[in-house]
Amino acid sequence: MIPGFASRRRFADLSEQEVLALAISSEEDDGRIYRSYAQMLRSDYPASAALFDGMAVEEDQHRIRLIDLHRARFGDVIPLIRREHVSGFYARNPVWLTANLGLEKIRAAAGQMERDAAQFYHRAAQATSDAASRALLGDLARAEAGHVATADALTAGVQAAGTGEAEAAHRQFVLTWVHPGLAGLMDGSVSTLAPIFATAFATQDTHTTLLVGLAASIGAGISMGFTEAASDDGAISGRGSPVKRGIAAGVMTTVGGLGHALPYLIPDFWTATVIAMIVVFVELWAIAWIQNRYMQTPFLRAAFQVVVGGALVFAAGALIGAG
Repeated sequence: MIPGFASRRRFADLSEQEVLALAISSEEDDGRIYRSYAQMLRSDYPASAALFDGMAVEEDQHRIRLIDLHRARFGDVIPLIRREHVSGFYARNPVWLTANLGLEKIRAAAGQMERDAAQFYHRAAQATSDAASRALLGDLARAEAGHVATADALTAGVQAAGTGEAEAAHRQFVLTWVHPGLAGLMDGSVSTLAPIFATAFATQDTHTTLLVGLAASIGAGISMGFTEAASDDGAISGRGSPVKRGIAAGVMTTVGGLGHALPYLIPDFWTATVIAMIVVFVELWAIAWIQNRYMQTPFLRAAFQVVVGGALVFAAGALIGAG
């Protein structure tokens, strides 16, 4: 036992029976994880789900071979020993930690699982003196190494079978994050122009303008976030989690408004106003770029739309403030 860690043991201190028992429980856990991955991916990424189903079946076959070996050498009673009982042994994150992290995170997690398992079987084969055990553990190490190649291929991208998963993942990213974030950035950048610059030109007081800008930006962000989250639960539209969409819309709305409000931290009115105008130009350019990059809107048309809209709102605010 390790001092201070009485519930954990070194791998080198395990008996051959305990190494086999650890391998059996690990294969069982990995099979369950792969089936959970397959279940999570089945509706949107059927090819990857099928691959994880196949990997789960292979883990079951490994477990059966290990149980047969244990029965032949040590009998039917398998000691209860799991990864968490062994010091320094590779850990598996709960499936719920990867449930909302997307296809690429799941693929990467699967690749790491197989690398860890291959390394374990190499160590286990070296730790046994029984020829049959060494042969089986060596076979399993090679099998897990083969899984590593499969998982690495998954991580690099969807196989050439042509399932359209990469396109589906990109589309889901756009629907869940980019579209509501862009709507929020447009709302925050454009709609707050009028109250901020109306206050600026009416008072020529940077402190007052800053307070109005903060209130308008944060208030608009909260409003947009809740509106986006409450407008569609994503079940029918397929736009994804309402919480994620609400966060994207709310944060980007606030950022869009704060961009031209924060320059009024500068005490000099005209310096702050000129910088705020420059920031507005950068914000409008960013909106046009996002529209062109993710929405396939021609850049010149996107730029014309946001510039005209922004100019009209800015002019309305400046005229009202000057009057």
